[in-house]
Amino acid sequence: MYTLHIANKNYSSWSLRPWLLLRERNIAFSEQLTPFSSDARHPTSELYRHFSPSGRVPCLIDGGATVWDSLAIVEYLAERHPGVWPVDGTARAWARCVCAEMHSGFSALRTLHTMNCGLRVRVAERPPALVADIARIEDIWNEGLARFGGPFLAGAEFSAADAFFAPVAFRFQTYGVIIAAPAEDYLRRLMALPGMRAWEAAALVEPWRIPSHENDALRTGELHADLRTHVTAA
Repeated sequence: MYTLHIANKNYSSWSLRPWLLLRERNIAFSEQLTPFSSDARHPTSELYRHFSPSGRVPCLIDGGATVWDSLAIVEYLAERHPGVWPVDGTARAWARCVCAEMHSGFSALRTLHTMNCGLRVRVAERPPALVADIARIEDIWNEGLARFGGPFLAGAEFSAADAFFAPVAFRFQTYGVIIAAPAEDYLRRLMALPGMRAWEAAALVEPWRIPSHENDALRTGELHADLRTHVTAA
């Protein structure tokens, strides 16, 4: 059975991608969560290098094979399990393109709308670069739904493309991003997936609060609500 090393569910968008893919594709795995460190004497990378060569998560362990980086994990799983990528060649190529774009782009969204599942942030104004990132995501979603018929981005089945955009759904929820249908309908379907509900429920009861991540969430707005439990720990 695979072992997937992840970080805090409240914060770690990168961890969510392969976790959700495994969950929604019914691929058996065990989860190993190691929280981000808030102790400068023991940096996170130092903790993670015990299992991840890069000192980052996610990291998949399969017997003697260690696979780090979310996109590499997707490709590793695709070699072993049907349905990770769409069967149709055109849909598969499109899915790979949008995953690669998500993997390497959208820097304004990553910086200004970091993932924090438990918070609700009221945003008065978004910088142009952030507006452009949001618009591009909406375009991608609408294009995929129109070209491949939905209900998922690249067709009838959940694939890596949906997993890669799952953290965006949490970001849009946290920061009150409004988009129009049909992208809005897709967002609701994504948030309603059993795996997304399970991830969010776990995130809301995590005890850890990392000051840098908490501060990052308020770069573009004011705290409106914190839906997490009130038990906190460093």
